[in-house]
Amino acid sequence: MSDENDPDPSGGMDHARLLETLAGAEATRLKALAEMLLPLLPAPEVLKSGTGLVMLPMRDTVQGTDFHLGEVLVAEAHLRLPSGIEGYGMVTGRDLERAMAMAVVDAAAAEGVQPEAIARFLHAEAARIAAADRDILRAVEATRVEMETF
Repeated sequence: MSDENDPDPSGGMDHARLLETLAGAEATRLKALAEMLLPLLPAPEVLKSGTGLVMLPMRDTVQGTDFHLGEVLVAEAHLRLPSGIEGYGMVTGRDLERAMAMAVVDAAAAEGVQPEAIARFLHAEAARIAAADRDILRAVEATRVEMETF
């Protein structure tokens, strides 16, 4: 368990942002972190591990309404530690190991296990994801065409 002197294991992120960062994390690094954390955790109970389809929500930016674009294949994992803390992971595709790794890191962060390592990982991955997003936006912006209207 974490004590009051431990650094914030979520790296200062709220839970939704933590899960978003873990879902976008590079799979090999995420799995390596989970492998390092797993022996430090009490044996978890696996509540769910499987693949399925979820609806992909989108927003019509003109009308401001939400709609479902279609279905997406996801791998999902949900576990519970003996303390009652739960970990959750969902990633696109069928990589169940990656989803379970995400759930392990989520549970470890909530349990306060290796908070410095988790915070370093989260900050590094958040920076990598932000840089990749900026590169995509730059590439899209480069294709913008300005049209004159009469």
